[in-house]
Amino acid sequence: MDQGLTPPGAGAPPRVAIVGAGWAGLACAVALVRQGIPVSVFESARQPGGRARLVQVEGLALDNGPHLLIGAYGATLELMDQIGSAGHLRRAPLALLTPPHFSLRLPRLPAPLHLVWGLLTAKGAGLGEKVAAARFMQALKASAYRLPADCSVSELLQRHRQGPRLTRFLWEPLCLAALNTPAATASAQVFANVLRDSLGGPGGATDMLLPTTHLGGLVPEPATAWLAENGQPVRLSSRVRRISASGAGWRLEWENEGQTGSAEFSQVVLATAPQHGAALLPPAPALDALRRQLAAFAYEPIATVYLQYDADVTLPFPLLGLAGPIGQWVFDRGPLDGHRGLLACVLSAHGPWEALAPEALAQSLHRELESALGRPLAPPRWQRTIREARATFACRPDLERPANATPLPGLWLAGDYTAGDYPATLEGAVRSGHTAARLIAANLA
Repeated sequence: MDQGLTPPGAGAPPRVAIVGAGWAGLACAVALVRQGIPVSVFESARQPGGRARLVQVEGLALDNGPHLLIGAYGATLELMDQIGSAGHLRRAPLALLTPPHFSLRLPRLPAPLHLVWGLLTAKGAGLGEKVAAARFMQALKASAYRLPADCSVSELLQRHRQGPRLTRFLWEPLCLAALNTPAATASAQVFANVLRDSLGGPGGATDMLLPTTHLGGLVPEPATAWLAENGQPVRLSSRVRRISASGAGWRLEWENEGQTGSAEFSQVVLATAPQHGAALLPPAPALDALRRQLAAFAYEPIATVYLQYDADVTLPFPLLGLAGPIGQWVFDRGPLDGHRGLLACVLSAHGPWEALAPEALAQSLHRELESALGRPLAPPRWQRTIREARATFACRPDLERPANATPLPGLWLAGDYTAGDYPATLEGAVRSGHTAARLIAANLA
């Protein structure tokens, strides 16, 4: 036992090791500490946050990719309340705007009146399509949002005769935003789960929760500070090299800036991306099926293109849809965190954007922004593209996802890829962390 890890005293609860300080690992750590269970969090990077973290761009504190939270994200909101960061969210009624082609705004009315009114007053689709959309949601509700068999989102929309305008500007963008997987290959059942908790939920569930700070300021940094205040510091720049069975528990070996360390723990949570977790699994035959399961995951990318315009360039709403052929969504950072004139274009899943060099990609998005705003724009002063090649798992029909519990006692998984109703979202990660914490607490009771 070294590197500053002090063994618990007689009668103290055993310590839990959490490998990874992303949103799942931090949610698990906070939940365990709140129950009096000490933790040691190991993170290989220099900052917490995993795939939703702070980056420095042109001297600005920004995101590696903007995320949109919604009112249905109960676990995330609970965690932010606990660590004191809930004030960094700006709540607004759902508005899906793709100028000049489509607009849908949900009013402050009780559910389901807010959705009915929003569909009826939507611009860019005919009455027949709106009625078909309302019937589609009613059919999902009547089946408790459970499909007889999983299929692609495109198949589900065709089965319920969704028209081309709402498919193009409502259902497909929602699918891409939530599942980071194109509708043609995305899981209809997971999409139905998302619709159940958002458009099919209470009025506040559809609200957009727009961050007024970078992602690191929402959970990673406040959670890390909260853990330190409670005597459980997060060990950054500490790469776990090996996990092995040791008596009734586990031994971790890690490296920190050229120095090595090791310690024993009663429980271990692998809270990394699945490909990294697979490499850390102990070489036990009982884990062979899990290794094959993790190796079978396919992945989808996300790119964020930051375009810095003059300070007077603003969007009519902090989030707009782009009609393509390249652009999908654009965030206006000015009204959110004060970076005036800075627009963040988000490109989800595999697509034609991947073939473009950064300069060509920025030029294409610049032209699409001009079309959306209906006026010419001076070229951006600078642009920066951030690409995450394996941003999320590909959320395909009938995808087998592993449980939080592994076949080996005391070894657990946490991450947005574990079994659950949600796709690879921040809420899915936090829920998985909470589930792992709950199972560990019960195991130690």
